[in-house]
Amino acid sequence: MERKKIFITRKINSIAVELLKNYYDVILTNKTDSPTKNVMIKKVKNVYGILCTLSEKIDSDIMDAAGSNLKVISTLSTGYEHIDIGEATKRGIYVTTTGNILSEATADLTFGLILALSRKIVEGHLYVIDGKWQKGWAPDLFLGSNIYGSTLGILGLGNIGTAVAKRANGFNMNIIYTNRHQLSKSIENKLNVTYVTFDQLLKNSDFLSIHTSFDKDNFHLIDSIELKKMKKTSFLINTSRGSIINEISLIKALKNKWIAGAGLDVFEKEPLPNQHELLKLKNVILLPHIGSATVQTRNQMSEVAAINLHNILSKKKPLYLVNRELLQNLG
Repeated sequence: MERKKIFITRKINSIAVELLKNYYDVILTNKTDSPTKNVMIKKVKNVYGILCTLSEKIDSDIMDAAGSNLKVISTLSTGYEHIDIGEATKRGIYVTTTGNILSEATADLTFGLILALSRKIVEGHLYVIDGKWQKGWAPDLFLGSNIYGSTLGILGLGNIGTAVAKRANGFNMNIIYTNRHQLSKSIENKLNVTYVTFDQLLKNSDFLSIHTSFDKDNFHLIDSIELKKMKKTSFLINTSRGSIINEISLIKALKNKWIAGAGLDVFEKEPLPNQHELLKLKNVILLPHIGSATVQTRNQMSEVAAINLHNILSKKKPLYLVNRELLQNLG
């Protein structure tokens, strides 16, 4: 009996690949780079499943190229804005994600950015290795800002925001948050957080960390008006999605010292173009979208993505399903 074909868009954890090879004819490129749309259109012909990453746009063209066999698109990410969910649902194609596996790793990186920004860790490192530290200790050398006892504002207190709040409690931070819906008092008390309006969050945060999910309603949620409301001594951290911040406005804010600095792991366009204005600024820390980049987390994400795909093709419930209205069709 001929085995069903599936396509893996780029190199992932070998354990996940071997798991799928036990059941399917696996088509993969073994390249770490994201394939072009033309390559994907050729590779997906007659496949039953696609395992993709956040970098690959899966639209109606890709679904058309795959044909009527396509039953599942399993993305190795918690976000799914790169997939046309409406089109997939209309065609009866299940879309799955890796859920909240990356929460702790992303929270670690978020706090790493808070520490690096406030204590000028990157600047200090470059100062030493560039051979500029010749005069020894000085009272005013790389003066930073306190984290302990300062105010952390969290925009979006979901799984990642909650993990960040737990870490912030260890620094005795005053934690305020804004959410689409206020959490229960028992959860607020457990996390030691206080609900405030968006306006209050902007005005009172020493560190404003973005963890809200991305949709059309929060495109450029942080723009010039919002940046001007922030403290001149405050720092903006984004490990969520780049388009939540208007980068043109952020650059202006950083140049004109409306805020003290920013730590960014995500951008409106990725990878960041070589001549981008953010690269010319000294009061930023820029990372190449590595929020979930730990060996343990990426391995787990790959395995979950593989299990999701296999479960759907075995007519079983996946671990994390986006278009849940299709659940009734399983079994």
